[in-house]
Amino acid sequence: MKLKKTYSFAIITAVYLAILVIVINVLAYFLYQKLGFWILPSSIITLLIISFFIIQYRVEYFIYRRVRKIYEDVSLLEIEDLKRKSVTTDMETLSKSLQRFAEGKRIEIQNLTERDSFRRDFLGNVAHELKTPLFTVQGYLLTLIEGASKDKEILEKYLKRANKGVERLAAIVKDLDMIAKLETEGLKIDLQPFNILELVQNVFDLFEMRAKKKNISLVFDRVYEFPIYVIGDVQKIEQVLINLVVNSIKYGKIGGLTKVAVDDYNENKFIIKVSDNGEGVKQEHISRLFERFYRVDQSRSRDQGGSGLGLAIVKHIIEAHNQTILLKSTFKEGSEFSFSLEKAK
Repeated sequence: MKLKKTYSFAIITAVYLAILVIVINVLAYFLYQKLGFWILPSSIITLLIISFFIIQYRVEYFIYRRVRKIYEDVSLLEIEDLKRKSVTTDMETLSKSLQRFAEGKRIEIQNLTERDSFRRDFLGNVAHELKTPLFTVQGYLLTLIEGASKDKEILEKYLKRANKGVERLAAIVKDLDMIAKLETEGLKIDLQPFNILELVQNVFDLFEMRAKKKNISLVFDRVYEFPIYVIGDVQKIEQVLINLVVNSIKYGKIGGLTKVAVDDYNENKFIIKVSDNGEGVKQEHISRLFERFYRVDQSRSRDQGGSGLGLAIVKHIIEAHNQTILLKSTFKEGSEFSFSLEKAK
């Protein structure tokens, strides 16, 4: 029958100590003839010191082997992470060390699980986003192939609808390409001073007709007597404003209002606010609104078009400027997106 590991450890340690005692006693006997009684304290001290190192070494070695066996048995633990000097006889310290290691691995596993879940969600969302316009285009084209093209009125109508589907596909692919570049290559920012008021007005002019379809007014919060210059990438900030204004029109109520304000944030920054009195967002959705493909109302959002990447792109652009973007919203009352930009000196 095999001895318990602790018995084996104790027996071997006892043998070492017994040998040590014998050696010390033999030396003390011979030295006693020359040094007399004074050899006894020296022998005791020597015995204590050597015994301490033997026991310390044996205990450390015993624990190290046991912990090493755990590392070898558990595939998630890397044996290279275990260092002999980190294993001591202080069991509380060892326990805390292992707890920290286990917590680190738990977080690592959690992150990997979240990434895998995100990957699945991302692929599912991409497939769903592409499927809707793709099947729409396919349906119209098949109808035309099967004979509807002979009617010129139907031909023109279906081709226009198919073209809208293609435009939707192109927009999704374009946004996917942009978000991929933002997250892999990083965003190159061409910083220069520009008049933010002029840029906002250009965006208003660009979407004036779309806003009129819902009788939505695009306005500033007040009359600005002087231009306001900020530092940023003009094209990228224009993309931010376009996405936010289009978002406010899309989810704004008929006869509503989209308002832009530029205020002092601190000595070095302005804050640009894009607000509306539209549908608003429930509090449980606000923290996830900047996620890729996240939609508050899945069916309604897809009916209104868009790639579902607009706010994610906005967040990447603002963060590339080392700035922040915030959202305040009250359900059924409206939303306010705000982001900061450096003041031009």
